[in-house]
Formats: sequence, C-alpha cells, structure tokens
Amino acid sequence: MPTLDWLNKAQALKAAAQVPYRLIEPQSIHGDPAADNWLIQGDNLDALKALLPFFAGRVKCIYIDPPYNTRSAFEHYDDNLEHSQWLSMMVPRLELLRELLSEDGSIWVSIDDNEGHYLKVVMDEVFGRTNFVANVVWQKRVSPANDAKYFSSDHDYVVAYAKIKEYWAPNRLPRTDRQNSYYRNPDNDPRGAWNSVTYTGNKTRAERPNLYYEIRNPFTGDAVWPPDTLTWRYGQETHTQNEAQNLLYWGKRGTSKIPRFKMFLTDAEPTVPRSVWSAGECGSTQTSMTEQKALFQNAFGTPKPELLLSRILQIATQQDDLVLDSFLGSGTTAAVAHKMGRRWIGIEMGEHAQTHCLPRLQKVIDGEQGGISEAVGWKGGGGFRFATLGKPAFLPDGGIDPSIGFDTLAAWVWYQETRTPWERNKVGARGGTPLLGVHEGTAYYLLYNGILGDRRPAGGNVLTGKVLQAIKDIVPHAGPKVVFGESCRLSASRLGANELRFRQIPYDIRAR
Repeated sequence: MPTLDWLNKAQALKAAAQVPYRLIEPQSIHGDPAADNWLIQGDNLDALKALLPFFAGRVKCIYIDPPYNTRSAFEHYDDNLEHSQWLSMMVPRLELLRELLSEDGSIWVSIDDNEGHYLKVVMDEVFGRTNFVANVVWQKRVSPANDAKYFSSDHDYVVAYAKIKEYWAPNRLPRTDRQNSYYRNPDNDPRGAWNSVTYTGNKTRAERPNLYYEIRNPFTGDAVWPPDTLTWRYGQETHTQNEAQNLLYWGKRGTSKIPRFKMFLTDAEPTVPRSVWSAGECGSTQTSMTEQKALFQNAFGTPKPELLLSRILQIATQQDDLVLDSFLGSGTTAAVAHKMGRRWIGIEMGEHAQTHCLPRLQKVIDGEQGGISEAVGWKGGGGFRFATLGKPAFLPDGGIDPSIGFDTLAAWVWYQETRTPWERNKVGARGGTPLLGVHEGTAYYLLYNGILGDRRPAGGNVLTGKVLQAIKDIVPHAGPKVVFGESCRLSASRLGANELRFRQIPYDIRAR
C-alpha cells in the first residue's frame, strides 16, 4: 500500500508511545453524579493516553474537527501549522484514537481541501485502507463567497473509517417529510399513500426469457410487452398475484403504455445514508453561528452545527453508546451526544474548556432548547464530570511518583498486559486484594501501596513465600499468574511450580 512520507515522520510514529501516562483529576460534578460523561481540559494527546486504561476498545464513535491548516488565524486556535507539523500532530492522536475505538466502532474527521487528501492517506496507514467507509461532502455554505479569488468554497468533508469494517454497519436514517411527500394516493387506494417504481427489470430478453411475456391493460384490453429488449420485473405467476392485489398502476384511466408498481408508505423503510449532505439536512456554518450567538456572547471560531453531529451519531451510534471528541472546541459533539442519550467524553486544551464547553454543557443539563433540542424532545437532565490532567505517574528517572494510588497504577498495568480497559469496580483495591483480573486464562496481580496490609519489605509489596501464600488464600487461581511487585525473593523453580511470572516495578511497566 502506498504511504505518505514527511519531515520527522519517524518521530511522529513514536510519539504516542513516548507520551507520559498522566492522571485524570476530577474537579467538579455537574448534574447527576452517577452520569458517566467527562469533560477533560488538557492536551488531547496526554488525555487520550490517560484514557486508555479505562476506555480502550469501548468507544463506539469518535468525531474530531481538528485544525484545518488553512494558513489563517482563529481566536481560539493556531490554524497555521506547517504541513509536516500538521501531519506529525495528527498521526499519534489517530493512533491512540484507534486504540480507544470498539471493534464495531467508527471515526469521523471533519476536514477541507487543504489537508483532506493527505489525511485520507494517513488514515489508510493508521486504520487500514480496507476500513475506509466514506468521504462525505457537507454543504457548509448556502450562498457563494463573492470575494473568493478562484472558487467559492462551499463544502467540507467528513472522512469516515470503521475500526474493523466487517463488524461495523451504519444505521439507516429516519425518513424525512420531504421523502414522504412523494407518496400520494391518486387512485384512492384504501391502503393509503404510495409511490410507484418501474415495472420493468434490469435483465434483457436474452438473459431472462421467462420474464418476457404479454400482459394486458385492464382499461383498454390492449396487449402490452416489455419495451425494447427489456423484461418485466416479475415472473408470470407473481404478476398475476400483483394484479389481484391491485399493485399495478396504469395512470389515470389506463393511459400509460406500461404499468408501474405501487410501493406503500406504510412499508417504506428508513433510508440508506448518502455521501452528500445538504445544508438543509445538516445545517451550515451560518446555522452554527446562529446557535453560538444564542449560547455565548463571545462566539467560538468555526463551530459545526448540531444537525451535522446528530446526523453522524444517528448513523454511527445507538442509545447509551460512548462518543468521544478530542478536539471538542465549543462542545457541540458533547452537547448533541447528551441530548441524544449517548454517553460522551470531550477533551479540550484551551481556556474555552471552561469558558465555553463547561457552561454550554451545564445549559444542556438545564434543558437548553437550541440546536436539535426540539427535534429530539430534549427537556434537560443527566450530568457530567469536569476534570483536568495531573502530573505524570512516572518520575523522570523511571520511578513511580509516590503519590500515585493503587487504582491508577493498576489500570495502567492491566491495560499494558491485556490491551483492554480495567474493570475497576469488580476487583482490585476496592476489594482489598492484589488481583486485577483474569484475562485469557492468566491472572494478574499488583503488589503496591501495601495492598495486602503490610508495607514492610518482607510483606506486602515484595513477592515472598508469605505473600504468595496470602495470594493463594485470598484470591486463588488455578492457572498461569503474573505478579507485579517491587522485588521477588522466590526461586525460579518455585515460580515455575506455581505457574508464576514476576514483573518488577517500575522497570517492567512500559509507561515512560
């Protein structure tokens, strides 16, 4: 597969692994304290790394609206990154986002022509070309920019990839009033409004001779054959049934040369998503600016309309699915996800995490009626936690910061070993045991912060015979075991006899 090369690409590909593991520190609770929604202020690369131990493989839909690199300046973003810097900024973030996606999840990225084609090639590398889903064209402008030097830029793109395309399927979209308006009832059929489709098939007479036969116009009695070399859509037996059920329409008073087939509105299915989204369906930049002015005195630079985000979430998610936006901006993704009954995580680096995102989401909880609120019947409710990023869990010399708690280290150790999020409420410190869990038949234990109630070298954090016996008594496991601790005082033969591998803290924790 062709790949893209740029200055410092090698360093960009290593950046995600080199990001320090930081703590997520809750600062305040807004609304329902049981709600599992998070607004995180901090650099999104650090934040994504911090989320891995708890949310890897759990996010159903990611939407991001990164800087477009348009060589212009915005109030809240520096959107004037040199090309290679932009690519180096995107790659490690895309790599971490992929780890957070569920196997049946998808990622959607807004972009324009400045970097759109390069983004496609980079995402082919990170997500796999076979997992490309669509390059959606969104009509962002409804009137031309008459001051444009060459063309009025009237559209953006939304590039969509699945984590694993075989496991992902788009939801069909609810029918619109406009689509339903094409269904009428000119013959007063008691079954209600209908639309018609052609009665001819897509095969030729030579291919399907059994579909080439004579039918009669019931109004005129004339013999009718398929036109040219075409065939009828149905065989003779099915055609007879269609006639009996009054499913053929010959026009008013039978004036049509060939019939059409009735499709009733009551049988109409939701519609397949299309790759061109009009401003009428999904809003425009003017729509989003109007929404912003209703929310803030100081509107955010280039927000997306709530209708656009609702379309993405309609296609990609179900109720209670987890949605992530790591370039949250003014908070639109989180606001729409909240109103649509999805769980969400939003990450924003700048001060507008507090000046725009936090108050906007508080308004959503309070029942704010802008954007899609009326369309989805939003009346308020729910809650979220506002958090910031704390200090790295590991010191510059590789040691563990002594202030790090058991849960924090346990989550990272578990993720490092299994590449799955840690179920912190099931095992571990809350249960007073060193067992982190069992994955694919192997049990993982962490001896840290005196979890067994003894901080002395001969006890809790060092694997001794006494500690091994305590593990067997408290959390027995008949199978392979991995124990993380400060040091080990058991012989290799005894470790082997107990199907046990020892990993030393901090040297065997790959988070530096």
